[in-house]
Amino acid sequence: QVQLVESGGGLVQAGGSVRLSCAASGRTFSSYAMGWFRQAPGKEREFVAAISWSGGNTYYANSVKGRFTISKNNAKNTLYLQMNSLKPEDTAVYYCAADPAPVMLAGDVWDYWGQGTQVTVSS
Repeated sequence: QVQLVESGGGLVQAGGSVRLSCAASGRTFSSYAMGWFRQAPGKEREFVAAISWSGGNTYYANSVKGRFTISKNNAKNTLYLQMNSLKPEDTAVYYCAADPAPVMLAGDVWDYWGQGTQVTVSS
């Protein structure tokens, strides 16, 4: 069982930056692929980024490629999402996800989810 707790959200102006964190419980964090998803009001949850359990492979949605960076620190059991050049359309609740697999992609079924953290980008 893995518990995920996101933090770091808030209100930011367009063009600004925010770093989200996801703290994971459990001793096998290094064996989990991790990801970030987001859900804007009135829209379905969408894939943002994913990282393999080793941290060696990363994947991004086209809408965030070049602006967001996903990383994980296995020693700290923490996943990060560095978000730069933010746009109003990035406004959403951001969710951390985990799965005991080497690699997970957007269309896969993820086992564990956090409660989410709100990011609001003002224009």
